[in-house]
Amino acid sequence: MNFYPRIFDKKPKLTSRIPHDEQSATNKLAHEIKQFLPSNIQERPFVLICIGTDRSTGDSLGPLVGTLLKERSIPNLHVFGTLEDPIHAVNLSEKLSYIEEQFPNAFIIGIDACLGRVKSVGIIQIADGPVKPGAGVNKDLPEVGDIHIAGIVNVSGFMEFMVLQNTRLSLVMNMAKTIANGIHEVTMMEKAKFIPIDWGKEQTL
Repeated sequence: MNFYPRIFDKKPKLTSRIPHDEQSATNKLAHEIKQFLPSNIQERPFVLICIGTDRSTGDSLGPLVGTLLKERSIPNLHVFGTLEDPIHAVNLSEKLSYIEEQFPNAFIIGIDACLGRVKSVGIIQIADGPVKPGAGVNKDLPEVGDIHIAGIVNVSGFMEFMVLQNTRLSLVMNMAKTIANGIHEVTMMEKAKFIPIDWGKEQTL
């Protein structure tokens, strides 16, 4: 979990924000992610690092996204950080070392939950540069990603740990589905029409 007290006032040309419940949120998210992809993305491993823990509702956004995408076995997308095998403060450095060894020159998207202003809760931010896990709770952890996606799950400013524990799971789950669908669309960009995945149903191949 990270924390941006002035999350939308910095580098406006390099940051986009999308309400997770907007009708076209998935397509907008995919479009914004595509803008950040390098021209040689086809030649580089595409890695998703989903940060968080299943032990805290608010901090489960990353593992939920990772689980949704991992279960669909999307070709050419390497997903790390799930509900079963989360990436968090304790194992982050170890996991990053493994990923760097296994996927040199990878293009990495870091995904994490964050806290922000009241009016920004439910917003998904896509930004250039790495995410800084643990910044909101004064933890010094390695930065993650060439770009990052952060979901604002609750309000910052007071007893952040308690706020995360009392975050509504329905909000976090809906945000996770939007992010997962957006990333899925990016990986399927060669198709003429994208159909959002219904995560509640089994998919046919």
